[in-house]
Amino acid sequence: MSDTDSTTRTDTSNVIEGEDGPDNVDEIDPDDESEVERAARETPPGRPLRVSNLRKEFGGLTAVDDASFDVEAGSLTGLIGPNGAGKSTTFDCITGVHRPTSGSVHLHDEEITGLKPHEIADRGLVRTFQIARELEEMTVLENMLLAPRAQRGESLWRSVLPGARGAVRDQERELRERAWETLDFFEIDHLAEEYAGNLSGGQRKLLEMARALLTDPEVVLLDEPLAGVNPTLETKLLDRIHDLREQG
Repeated sequence: MSDTDSTTRTDTSNVIEGEDGPDNVDEIDPDDESEVERAARETPPGRPLRVSNLRKEFGGLTAVDDASFDVEAGSLTGLIGPNGAGKSTTFDCITGVHRPTSGSVHLHDEEITGLKPHEIADRGLVRTFQIARELEEMTVLENMLLAPRAQRGESLWRSVLPGARGAVRDQERELRERAWETLDFFEIDHLAEEYAGNLSGGQRKLLEMARALLTDPEVVLLDEPLAGVNPTLETKLLDRIHDLREQG
């Protein structure tokens, strides 16, 4: 899903209805449903992200006013609006940067409203930012290797105990190979040893998108992915986005 003024909104107005079941199936009282059961019933099949009546107020200012939309699996969905319309704030509320004043966000069958950003990322929803955020004094490859989840080397005892260090090294080798493959996909593998702070604006966008993919996400929110990008890199970014959609 991208936040841009030039993307056409995907039509999410169709209602997905299931086939009629047997007449003798007992109806479930909504009051007896668990939160998980209720979320599963409310989230249409094939629509991993659902935003309902999302609202964010800052004092007397309403930045997001009851926004509702679904994102279909395998789709490119555009959130369109002029500057100051609240697109980035909507992303912030979805990804846990801000807690919404009201409304809800569901990822598959789980409500993630108000969770912290790292908790939401661990569930498979990640984002990029309008202004790319990278660790400038680390190389492109080092930035990439920070992204994957559940790294064994993050555990102190696994890093120092002789019997466990072998598994850490094996995983690091695997992650390094994946990082190189992803950099190659985005055609920035030649910049792997370059400091991230030396990259152009477009190259930083490519790095941020590549880094997000190393988390194995299910949904990616792209905040103004083409902002400040020269026409050559803009075409490359669009090609990579469409390639990712086709690859699932």
